[in-house]
Amino acid sequence: MTDNRVENLNIESHSVLITPEDLKNKLPISEAAAVAVMNGRKVIRDILDGTDKRLFVVIGPCSIHDVDAAIEYGKRLKELSEQVKDSIYIVMRVYFEKPRTTVGWKGLINDPHLNDSFDIEEGLHIARKLMLDLSEMGLPLATEALDPISPQYMQDLISWSAIGARTTESQTHREMSSGLSCAVGFKNGTDGGLTVATNALNSVQHPHNFLGINPDGQVSIIRTKGNQYGHIVLRGGDGKPNYDSVNVAMCEQALEKSGLKKNIMIDCSHANSSKDAALQPLVAENAANQILEGNKSIVGLMIESNLEWGNQSIPENLDDLKYGVSVTDACIDWPATEKCLLEMNKKLKDALAKR
Repeated sequence: MTDNRVENLNIESHSVLITPEDLKNKLPISEAAAVAVMNGRKVIRDILDGTDKRLFVVIGPCSIHDVDAAIEYGKRLKELSEQVKDSIYIVMRVYFEKPRTTVGWKGLINDPHLNDSFDIEEGLHIARKLMLDLSEMGLPLATEALDPISPQYMQDLISWSAIGARTTESQTHREMSSGLSCAVGFKNGTDGGLTVATNALNSVQHPHNFLGINPDGQVSIIRTKGNQYGHIVLRGGDGKPNYDSVNVAMCEQALEKSGLKKNIMIDCSHANSSKDAALQPLVAENAANQILEGNKSIVGLMIESNLEWGNQSIPENLDDLKYGVSVTDACIDWPATEKCLLEMNKKLKDALAKR
């Protein structure tokens, strides 16, 4: 029995949420979506194993707040993916959860109506339906695994997951990642250091036991097998980039010293672009040039891209939202996206095959 004199003193209320199994029964994965997920996971595993010589590029909006714009973006991305498939394997970002340094919009799952109503159950429905629609187009999907509960609701539709710089050091996220069914990229720390990421990569390979929920929403002891497809994501830090050849070589040394595979992904945003979205294509070009010069460790890139350029604040009147413009970090627009990927495909086609 709860003693309200000593317990839950700062809790305003509890609301029972739909279970993962019930949500999946309402929005079941189709055969076409399942095939897209399985194919996406296999290609990414093959790239990390070195048997597929292509780069995988995780690209899309910093966060998704508009389903219609996301569908339009997905259709364009699917068409573009066919044009660059010789050297680039495209994975679409579907980021629904956003970490906040202090406060702010936490993403479509937490606040789907962008008005602080926090209709999380509706957010889960909207997010899963969008992921189903995108998967049925044949697009592999990527997200940031932030909340340790939400993977039970949506990870069956994810081909690649990121663990952000703020959470790479978190034991909770390392344990959770050891049980995810897809490859996981751990970003270096916010200070730019590599130790927290290499420690995370060593941890995620091993089995773990921790508290979580099962598909029926019951609190459970989760026992994992370990995830052998963790890798590092360089995103810069402390205001400095770390995508250049010197930092990549230092990362290779750190991975080798820790007994880890030398698989490196370059995040073209954050400190690597000095938080200027316009510089992202230049970071991608630099990574491509390193490959042309003989680099064998860069296996992937991450780019924040949207239909339109830049970002916007969430207005009081939501009718004033600009279509296709990010409400979190600034993104490059579609013409810049096309130009970046088409040029990279042309440049790398022969070099990647010889790796």
